[in-house]
Amino acid sequence: MAPYDLGVSVRSVQRWRRAWSQNGLRALASKGPASLPLLSDELFAVLERELAKGPVAHGWPDRTWTTLSRIKTLIGRRFHKSYTVQGVAVLLKRHGWSCQGPARRAIERDENVVAGWVGETWPSVEGPWRRSTPGSSSRTRPDSR
Repeated sequence: MAPYDLGVSVRSVQRWRRAWSQNGLRALASKGPASLPLLSDELFAVLERELAKGPVAHGWPDRTWTTLSRIKTLIGRRFHKSYTVQGVAVLLKRHGWSCQGPARRAIERDENVVAGWVGETWPSVEGPWRRSTPGSSSRTRPDSR
């Protein structure tokens, strides 16, 4: 089995082997996570209470937590902690939250208007398709792709 089969670099394997040969199995024991989470379990409980109040209570115009960036902003305002959007996703998943879509479509949705938009407006927004013929990246042939 090669190191890349395990998803680690050769350098890491060399470092672990050196540590093991110098200090034995004790040297390979985990030292815990690289960093502590910014929000403790107690602070996450406070965050859950804030999320339960809804986005309107925190200044957003609608009643849904539509993006992780809103929760990121809430964490920054309430706890003065800085998370990335991906960090917020990991934090929520760690505490059992999941991303969910709406259970049903909006009552106001008009399927005829949606079909018209998809058929008429979207093609002009999307832009032209690429040629199906092979092209060249040569600078001396400007007519090729």
